[in-house]
Amino acid sequence: MRTTAAFSRRALLRAGGATAAAAGIVAAIGACAPADRSAGGASDQPSADAGAENADGTIRAGISYELGTNGFDPMLTSSALTVAANWHTMEGLTEIDPATREVYAALASELPSADGTQVEVALRDGAVFHDGSPVTADDVVFSFQRVMDPENHSLYSQFIPFIQSVEKKDDTTVAFTLAYPTALLAQRLAVVKIVPKAAVEAGADAFDANPVGTGPWKMTDNSAASKVIVFERNDAYTGSRPARAAKMEWSVIPDAATRTNAMQTQDVQAIDSVPYLSIDQLKGSSTVDSVQGFGLLFAMFNHAEGNPFADVRNRQAFLYAVDIDKIIETGMSGQAEAATCFVQSDHPAYKKASTVYALDLEKAKGLFAETGLTSFRMLCTDHDWVQNVTPVLQESLQAAGVTVAFEQKQSAELYTTIDASADAYDVVIAPGDPSVFGNDADLLMRWWFAGEVWTEQRMHWKGSETYTQMHSLLDQGLQTPEESAQLDAWHQAFDLLSDDVPLYPLFHRKTPTAYDAATLLDFAPIALTGLSFLDVGTTGE
Repeated sequence: MRTTAAFSRRALLRAGGATAAAAGIVAAIGACAPADRSAGGASDQPSADAGAENADGTIRAGISYELGTNGFDPMLTSSALTVAANWHTMEGLTEIDPATREVYAALASELPSADGTQVEVALRDGAVFHDGSPVTADDVVFSFQRVMDPENHSLYSQFIPFIQSVEKKDDTTVAFTLAYPTALLAQRLAVVKIVPKAAVEAGADAFDANPVGTGPWKMTDNSAASKVIVFERNDAYTGSRPARAAKMEWSVIPDAATRTNAMQTQDVQAIDSVPYLSIDQLKGSSTVDSVQGFGLLFAMFNHAEGNPFADVRNRQAFLYAVDIDKIIETGMSGQAEAATCFVQSDHPAYKKASTVYALDLEKAKGLFAETGLTSFRMLCTDHDWVQNVTPVLQESLQAAGVTVAFEQKQSAELYTTIDASADAYDVVIAPGDPSVFGNDADLLMRWWFAGEVWTEQRMHWKGSETYTQMHSLLDQGLQTPEESAQLDAWHQAFDLLSDDVPLYPLFHRKTPTAYDAATLLDFAPIALTGLSFLDVGTTGE
């Protein structure tokens, strides 16, 4: 996705913010919302110990991420804050539970399957948007077409390449024409949120700031001025996951110390992104759970002609030089697992990769000696937990005999820098978590390795032999209806990535969440960035 005159100012802002966001085959698919949320890491402390539920109460949370340049339009947004907010206010035809990772029918009356290339989906009875207008097939067609339109530069289009067209059959039924049957249809429909055609066409910027959805919550303050996102219960909601409180308030608290203090003083009932060094401190007054997820810290290498990391030996040497165990222990307080595959070990599609990187200084030194590399430039993001990691990372590389010119930048600035010039970096160290968009291995790989933003504009990997092989394997896995054949293609892709390492995880981190189990009912911490209050009640005022 090159920056061209076709980009509007809004599209440019979203393209720059798309990197701020960002697991497998769903074992069992039910036709309704999942009832058991314990798979998401719910506390062992039963909600029955808490007081009586207050349906007129307010849920209060502290959120670590700021709104930034991303609005709430689900066609474009990818920031952690807006994606988490949209879980509560927007719905697709299907949705994926943030805690259990199970797919369920949302605006669709039942889960669709793609045994062939023609699929009809009926809408849920009585569904209305927050403005009171009924959800129609026209709205569904409009929502998909705007995502699929290349002129809109929606990052979500890359996740539904199998959809050729969407048409209205009648007022409450849409018909999909697929390029091929796929076992991932139900999961992937969740990436497109259904929006009211009339409201969007009346003013895209206004909709971006104050979106209208069909979810159990409706947003009444977008935090732009107040630094608090305010939600109210949607009493017209007709789905399976109605709001259990009257109001929600999400205080935007990016400072880790301030967020921790808000939890300790009970100004909020839950916070995300508990600082790893504050976990024991918060356990004295709150429940703290860490849930293993896909979210990773990755090393991305510059493959541009003339760059030293266009040579795979330097990429592999870098990974052999890194003392991952020390980084996890000292920088992450043990709250991560070293990568042994592109996905984490509890991912349904996991298989140990053909090449697993662990500290091997002699091998690293040998490979660097073969290429003659003695120094390079490394750019890192300035997330608080990334800053805890980078000192050990630099020490590891110095021990391997290379000099590192190290620079730290805010995430948006880092990507603006490398997007502007192919020679802006040698290695980038940054976090990523596309599992907020979906739960299958293809989507997680496709985020980095399918579109041109990452492969051409950032890695400069597009056009290589392994790039072509990777795309062939992604297509193979997406097009097969058989689970075993799908897994085989994904496992081959994992091996290719572990050998060629264009971009590769150093570790998959755990996500620590603190919450008040006495006042939040049925709350489950999640492995994703953000917080989910779907199906959550409160005893609070």
